[in-house]
Amino acid sequence: MEYDALSIIEARPFGHSADADWKDIRLIYRSVNEIIHDDVFLELADFLPGSEVFLKIEGLNPAGSIKFKAALNLVERAEEEGSLVPGTSRVIESSSGNLGVALGIVCAIKGYPLTIVADVNTVESAVLAMEALGADVVIIEEPDANGGFLHKRLAFVGDMLKADPHLVWLNQYKSRANVEAHKDTTARSIDRELGPIDYLFVGVGTSGTLMGCLEYRRENRLSHRVVGVDAEGSITFGGSSKRRYVPGLGASRLPEIYSDDGSFHKVLIPEHESVALCHHAARAYGLLVGGSTGTVLAAVRRMRDEIPRGSRVVVISPDLGDKYLSTIYSEQWLKAHPTLIKEHSNV
Repeated sequence: MEYDALSIIEARPFGHSADADWKDIRLIYRSVNEIIHDDVFLELADFLPGSEVFLKIEGLNPAGSIKFKAALNLVERAEEEGSLVPGTSRVIESSSGNLGVALGIVCAIKGYPLTIVADVNTVESAVLAMEALGADVVIIEEPDANGGFLHKRLAFVGDMLKADPHLVWLNQYKSRANVEAHKDTTARSIDRELGPIDYLFVGVGTSGTLMGCLEYRRENRLSHRVVGVDAEGSITFGGSSKRRYVPGLGASRLPEIYSDDGSFHKVLIPEHESVALCHHAARAYGLLVGGSTGTVLAAVRRMRDEIPRGSRVVVISPDLGDKYLSTIYSEQWLKAHPTLIKEHSNV
């Protein structure tokens, strides 16, 4: 998968000669699928006194999240393997929001009908975006026995596959394409743009980003410490499952691509800390971030006494916070979910 297939045209302003001193650079893309901004970092001054903290901003592509890279690779891998056939196949996937939007863009461009199986935790703006892109969105309303929705979402996918032989499940939880998308882009761009770092904090949902970053570190013999961050109520790190309200991280079923070989540190964060750090980022840095970013920032705060002064720390921010204005940034919504505001005033 290549993301550098763009045309970079250094076009001088109208009326200027070729010898004029000009600095206009226009990026002209042939397809929305090529607009991948993988080199944007924000330094969070004083977030970790004595150390540098860089937030890797993944929300500036057309899909608005890091999932755009995974979506494109999932579709292209299925095409290469022959399971996804243009003009014949239809696509189905389970998603809490961001991957669904990303697949909506990719499938619209490539002409594949798309069904996304989401749940009641999926923010309304994501559902509206998927529908605007032409996707059929199915909402699972009742949680499963573990308090989550993933088992019921996947059961619905299974029923749909039995009923339609032309339906293709990309399976972000199992496909190597999810891992390789982040090994080849996310991890590589951190190494390329920032050079040697000391810590990398990565949120864990399907675990594609974490696994890709670990593979890149291993294959390139890098020495930085990787910290996997998950939400309390997720089972990925071995905890007990419970109802969660902040989408983006966590699972009630272990993703097949996840592997714990002891090579990374693990941190579990309660959702009220995630919300508190989202509000802190907004008011201290003028940046609205998503709940998963708040969770990972909370993990950095948790480990601040363990991180030596002078460290270079990278935090991956999967998406921005505009789609969460009616939830984690809404006082009315938070009052309806009082367990999420325990630490809200203490950050």
